[in-house]
Amino acid sequence: MNGGLLVAGTTSDAGKSVVTAGICRWLVRQGVKVAPFKAQNMSLNSFVTREGAEIGRAQAMQAQACRVEPTALMNPVLLKPGGERSSQVVLLGKPVGEMSARGYHGGRQRELLGTVLDCLAELRSTYDAVICEGAGSPAEINLRRTDIVNMGIARGARLPVLVVGDIDRGGVFASFFGTVALLSPEDQELVAGFLVNKFRGDVSLLEPGLDMLHGLTGRRTYGVLPFRHGLGIDEEDGLRVSLRGTVRESSTAPPVGEDVLRVAVCAIPLMSNFTDVDALAAEPGVVVRFVDRPEELADADLVVIPGTRGTVRALRWLRERGLADAIVRRAAEQRPVLGVCGGFQLLGEHIEDDVESRLGHVAGLGVLPVRVRFAPEKTLTRPVGEALGERVEGYEIHHGVADVTGGEPFLTDGGGHPLDGCRVGQTWGTHWHGSLESDGFRRAFLREVAAAAGRRFVPAADTSFAALREEQLDRLGDLIEQHADTDALRRLIESGAPQGLPFIPPGAPA
Repeated sequence: MNGGLLVAGTTSDAGKSVVTAGICRWLVRQGVKVAPFKAQNMSLNSFVTREGAEIGRAQAMQAQACRVEPTALMNPVLLKPGGERSSQVVLLGKPVGEMSARGYHGGRQRELLGTVLDCLAELRSTYDAVICEGAGSPAEINLRRTDIVNMGIARGARLPVLVVGDIDRGGVFASFFGTVALLSPEDQELVAGFLVNKFRGDVSLLEPGLDMLHGLTGRRTYGVLPFRHGLGIDEEDGLRVSLRGTVRESSTAPPVGEDVLRVAVCAIPLMSNFTDVDALAAEPGVVVRFVDRPEELADADLVVIPGTRGTVRALRWLRERGLADAIVRRAAEQRPVLGVCGGFQLLGEHIEDDVESRLGHVAGLGVLPVRVRFAPEKTLTRPVGEALGERVEGYEIHHGVADVTGGEPFLTDGGGHPLDGCRVGQTWGTHWHGSLESDGFRRAFLREVAAAAGRRFVPAADTSFAALREEQLDRLGDLIEQHADTDALRRLIESGAPQGLPFIPPGAPA
């Protein structure tokens, strides 16, 4: 096999990422050597590869579904929003500057088409199949001229296109038809068919509509995936989706001890890598909730301040909402607080920022004896260390350089020499993302939190976050295997879009 496929969607959040991961896991279980690919990703949730390249976390998750090591080739362009109108552009894993949306779509994006096609070609020369993920919708007619992630990459690499629609939102038939009808004849030739996602109920009631859709478009539906809870792993976007009041889904197992632990995550602006708390939510008896009001911290046993692409902006937001005062009070009362990356930085004494906000000297919350200076170069590493007597692995993605002037070191090299972070009483800070995925450390940390909070909580002795992630990926593979026409899907990947697909008017505007 030397095949490929582009998984597009009728909308953002239609399920492209998880469908792509599911197809990848299904293929690898069939003995196919497969890799994921997303030409351009806009996300605040990112990951660091072993060679020190920054890519979207969704592509790292998809690489895990393929049982391969993620590389920068799998996500050559990453856009990290710094506000409503500008983003940091990360090219082949390294930041190359800030750019406005108008500037990027006005010419820079099109210039990158050759680069992303070269990356895709390199992957296709190494793997039996490459499953590509689109972005947003391929029918964004205002952006088609410069598109490099949907029909631009499909046309450039002659990839068949499978369009995913979220039926849970309603209007899926109109979305499927309209998506095809707004594409040019050349683009329509590559749209092979549809995949219905998040269906609830009796599929037989849907089938007449699928037959009518086939009659209207000449394109078949390759599967109807049922709605499943807990499959939204490693979401891409922390900018547009409001997490106010959202509860991260936890393990269904009951608590081991007599009490649960309540974790409140401050939903700060430009929140990045909020997937850090997924490892906490995986623990039986740990309830993780995103909050944005000070009163919501009152009954929390642990408050987490996650990463952010705008540390100074997040500081201002915390102060405006009264959360800053509540956090400072918690720290003084020896009630547990954890700051990760940007959350660690804003807990310090002051910040010198001429890179992100360009506001120069800004006073921090003063909870930790740390001074932060933002450097033009970004730290991108995969460190290993020790904390609370346990091995810890993580990854770093930050411009801020921390000068720790007191307290206890958080993470050490195992010989007592500080590596990162700081602890004062029950307030902890670290630049390391992903540290809570280290099972032994997570359990030791939660025991300390429970003791400080006076909770009779006991972490489960056998919770393996890596095993739980594998189970989730297998569930995605099962969805494809059980609810998609896998024979037809495999033919599509191997042979491309069927010949003679009809044109659906009106097509793309001139």
